[in-house]
Parts: sequence; C-alpha cells; structure tokens
Amino acid sequence: MPKSKPNAFLYPYAWDDFNRLPGNVRRQITVTINALAKNPRPSASKQLDIPGETMEVRRFSMGHWRIIYTMENEQAMIITIRRRPPYDYEDLENLLKGL
Repeated sequence: MPKSKPNAFLYPYAWDDFNRLPGNVRRQITVTINALAKNPRPSASKQLDIPGETMEVRRFSMGHWRIIYTMENEQAMIITIRRRPPYDYEDLENLLKGL
C-alpha cells in the first residue's frame, strides 16, 4: 500500500512530528488532516485563546492526539501534532513565533 500524505500544509516542525508518528497513528492523522483541508473549522475543533496572538489558532482533538493549526486564507496550516498527555501547550508561543 503506498504511503498517503496529508493534503493540508504542514509547517516543517509539523512534518517532523508527523514523520515520528507510529504508522497506524500516521494513517489516522492523515485522514483527519485531509478532512481539515476540506473543512478547517469543524464543530469538534476549538479556537485557542492566546493572549497577544492575532492569528486564528485552532486545536483538533483526536483521542490522545492534538493537531494544532492556524487559519490562513481559510486554509488549515498545521503547526504541530502532539500527544496529550503530556502535551500542555507550553511551547505553543515559541512555535507561533517561528512561523
């Protein structure tokens, strides 16, 4: 079976996260990211309130996994993919500064 790739834009850090995922999780995340490419604001997503941030930053939860993304020109731009717990968003400000 050929490897499938997400249809949404992933920032380099998100690609690193994606490539480190176990194969079965990577397939599930790919399906979710492709759905976000078609509908970037599903009812299951949540807009994150980040003081001083002007970009729309959203989170989509998939079991223990979190897909963090921004909205740019009505497109989902994936920032990072993390497992929760232990992920607590403490590095999110630094990730956003690096965009």
